[in-house]
Amino acid sequence: MCLAIPVRVETLLGDDQAIVELGETRKQISLALVDNVAEGDYVILHVGYALNKIDPDEAERTLKWFQQMENADQEINRALETGSHEIR
Repeated sequence: MCLAIPVRVETLLGDDQAIVELGETRKQISLALVDNVAEGDYVILHVGYALNKIDPDEAERTLKWFQQMENADQEINRALETGSHEIR
């Protein structure tokens, strides 16, 4: 299974390279497949390559959904570790 995620372009480096931000993580990626990317734009990232630009509202909704899934996973793991059957 492949996963592509929205990331915000923090810094353009030239030569079709950029630094992107995803939460606390910063990563250098290639913009070679996408035209007209500016700092502050959101792009869909897969294996180090931006695949296309994405609407900022859609990016924020998707990132919020990922955060909700991570929170649910952490809550399930806590319940399993403590033997509790109560999950909020």
